[in-house]
Amino acid sequence: MVRRVVITGIGAVTSLGVGVQPLHEKSVAGQSGIRNGKSLCTGFDGAKELGRRKAFRLDRFCQLALVAAREALETAGWGETPPVDPYRVPCVIGSAIGGLITLEEEIEKIRQGEADDVSPLTVPKLMANAAAAHISMRHGLKGEVAAIVSACSGGAQAIVAGVRAIRSGEADAAVVGGAEAATSDFTAAIFTTAGALSPSGRTVPFSADRDGFILGEGAGVLVLEAAEVAEARGASILGEIAGYGVTSDAHHITAPEPTGAAAARAVTTALADAGAGEEDIAYINAHGTGTHLNDATEIVAMRRALGERFESIPISSSKSYLGHLLGAAGAVEAIATLQALRHRELPPVCGLSGADPELGQTDLLCAPRKLPEEEGALLALSNSFGFGGHNVALAIRA
Repeated sequence: MVRRVVITGIGAVTSLGVGVQPLHEKSVAGQSGIRNGKSLCTGFDGAKELGRRKAFRLDRFCQLALVAAREALETAGWGETPPVDPYRVPCVIGSAIGGLITLEEEIEKIRQGEADDVSPLTVPKLMANAAAAHISMRHGLKGEVAAIVSACSGGAQAIVAGVRAIRSGEADAAVVGGAEAATSDFTAAIFTTAGALSPSGRTVPFSADRDGFILGEGAGVLVLEAAEVAEARGASILGEIAGYGVTSDAHHITAPEPTGAAAARAVTTALADAGAGEEDIAYINAHGTGTHLNDATEIVAMRRALGERFESIPISSSKSYLGHLLGAAGAVEAIATLQALRHRELPPVCGLSGADPELGQTDLLCAPRKLPEEEGALLALSNSFGFGGHNVALAIRA
């Protein structure tokens, strides 16, 4: 029998605030964290949260990850050490770019003729696995520690890695998620010349006038446990990773495969893994980047996977109020999806007044929506489709 993997802790830092509470409350209220063409965690002070000396030794993406992990573990009620054998607790954190801020700062020193001033902390700060390493050291996690680097699906694939480890019996619990702080002028220039960044400084996924995404920073961390482990210690169970699907387009390094076949397969696989059908889906948190091609292809893929039922499933995109968090997106959006189910409140696509008619019939949310107060667990999908054709669909129950 396959072990059930439940969620006992969640933590987040986003442009809407520090913590999972502002993430849900402000998104449902239709509030956006995007300001002046970027989505920054302006309310986050690494020195205040972690101490000045500690923060100095960490890139910002790592600072964000540590604070999100702290909230997740506090929510799970873990204390200073894991409640299970620490060698059976892996830590996997996704990031598309890692410590880009550190890399840019140290390269600038060389350009200014100050090579002797390059910090010996450069490699420990910029390496993509730094977040997972520091979380493991801070909380005594002695299982596998790794970073998954798969563009915009990294955070979601980190969750899958934790699920697999628990299901296989290699682990009893896992700390997983994603972190990113890559909103510099350099990053903006890259995505602008690639035609992906919004020139208008706003992002409204699935609208007729959508023109690209907005860069954001943030982190999301989840504590996963085998159901029997969580129940034995009397943990409060927030939800369940009921199923997942992971596929590859095998098509193009940036453009999605136009038929949506591989993305659709990820969705149908996730549902089959969860023992569910399209009629069970209460909500879809779409990848929804706000680029013309990606939004259109995602709708094609969803319709292919779910048939006519897709047209009546409420759908929105966290990127409309958080911007695109790259490697952190999948983890933060999974948390947002779980919170929407737990509170039975669905956030809208921020700024959407009407869906692009070329997308066909959909139930894209232009306003918040309450889910009925009925008995039974609700199921939702959280999609992550990254550059390189990486497709991840998570089926989440609350």
